[in-house]
Amino acid sequence: MFYSKKLKKIKKIKHCFFSRKNGFSKGIYKGLNCGKGSKDKKQNVKKNLRYIAKKMVVKENKLILMHQTHSNKVIEIKKNNYKKKVIADAIITKMKGVALGVLTADCVPIIIYDVKNEIIGCIHAGWKGALLGVINNTISKLKKIGLNNKIYACIGPCIGKKSYEVDKNFYKIFIAKSRNNKIYFSNKNKTKKLFNLRKFVTDKLVKANIKVDQINRDTFAEKQNFFSYRRSCKLKEKDYGRCISTICMP
Repeated sequence: MFYSKKLKKIKKIKHCFFSRKNGFSKGIYKGLNCGKGSKDKKQNVKKNLRYIAKKMVVKENKLILMHQTHSNKVIEIKKNNYKKKVIADAIITKMKGVALGVLTADCVPIIIYDVKNEIIGCIHAGWKGALLGVINNTISKLKKIGLNNKIYACIGPCIGKKSYEVDKNFYKIFIAKSRNNKIYFSNKNKTKKLFNLRKFVTDKLVKANIKVDQINRDTFAEKQNFFSYRRSCKLKEKDYGRCISTICMP
């Protein structure tokens, strides 16, 4: 379990970036796999999510997850829609007693709190969503709901630069968007580059005047602590687990 130093000081919220430790899953999902979309046994995932709800001190049906599709879609959770399936990559809410969750296995989990307007949120920022503007869309939506914002964000465990090897085509996608994106890449060898997803995401938040802190852990490198899509692919495993990051206003 990992916590933001800044958010930890705010008494009105509870948050946590959970590792894969504890939990009921077995095999390649060993530990706290919260991925409903994984091929893990349904009852194990259910038990794991029940454990999370208990830790966050919310009812089981008040732990709200997204069906994540690497989009830039942001949804506000309200009394009339919190029971429905949420297809989005960012969710925000003013509701108390509801925990918002984001699932990751290398992508960046971001937890957000607007202190002035008491709005919580979480963002799933993979390279696609980040490039498509999921972070900016979330900030815009926060600013529409409440004026005079004071927003804090914490960037959780994600794949580190030294672990994130990409090819020239991947690099070209970013450069086509903006030449300035060059700074997020370095050469590994003649055909491969290394991509700094954490910095790419951080800079978007900083540009939007948001106070950011980091849990600077590499999901790919730390097998004991985190699930990793890339590591599972490398080990030729059939599937992979997902870690959860959550925030709520009790």
